[in-house]
Amino acid sequence: MSTTFPRTRNSRRGYDIDQVEDFLEDARRAYNAEPGAPSVLGASDIRRTSFALQKGGYSPAHVDAALERLEDAFASRERDKARQTSGDEAWFNTARRNAKDIIDRLARPKGNRFRRAGILSDGYDRKQVDAFGDRLAEYFLKASPMSVDEVRTIAFRPRKGGYREAQVDYFLDSVVEVMLAVR
Repeated sequence: MSTTFPRTRNSRRGYDIDQVEDFLEDARRAYNAEPGAPSVLGASDIRRTSFALQKGGYSPAHVDAALERLEDAFASRERDKARQTSGDEAWFNTARRNAKDIIDRLARPKGNRFRRAGILSDGYDRKQVDAFGDRLAEYFLKASPMSVDEVRTIAFRPRKGGYREAQVDYFLDSVVEVMLAVR
C-alpha cells in the first residue's frame, strides 16, 4: 500500500495512484541523471502533467503542491544549465525577449487579447482574464508583487464566446516560465 501522499476517502475522487507513482519515478530518474545526459522531462512537462481520477486516490491538493515544488527544482536546474551553456547575458536576453512577448500581448485592447471561442462554445470569461492580465502587466512593468503560485492556480469562469482556453493556458505557461527563469 503506497503512502507517498494522503488519500481521499473511498467515496471521493483523487489522482490515480499508479499514474502518480509512475510519474514520480520518471521524474526521479530524470532529476538524478548525469549532468549533460539528455533529459526526457523538464519543468514545462511537469506543469502540463495531469492524472486520471479514481475513488480513494491521492489527494489532488497534496500532489499538486508536490508537482509545483518539483517544477521549481527542474526550472532552477534548467536555468543554471542554460546560464552555464550560453552565458548570463544570452540567458537574460532570452528571458527579456519572452517577457516582452508577454507584455506585448497584454498591451492589446481588453476583450481582444486572445482569440475567442465560438459564440456557442465556452471559453474563459474575458473580463476575468483581462483583469488578471492587468495584474500581470503591473508585475512585469512596475514590479508589483505576484507569486508564481498565483499564476499557476488562477481559475476563470466559463463563458459563451469567451477567450479560447488553450491559448490562455499556453500564455499562462509562458508567464510561469519567465517568472521561474528570473527568480
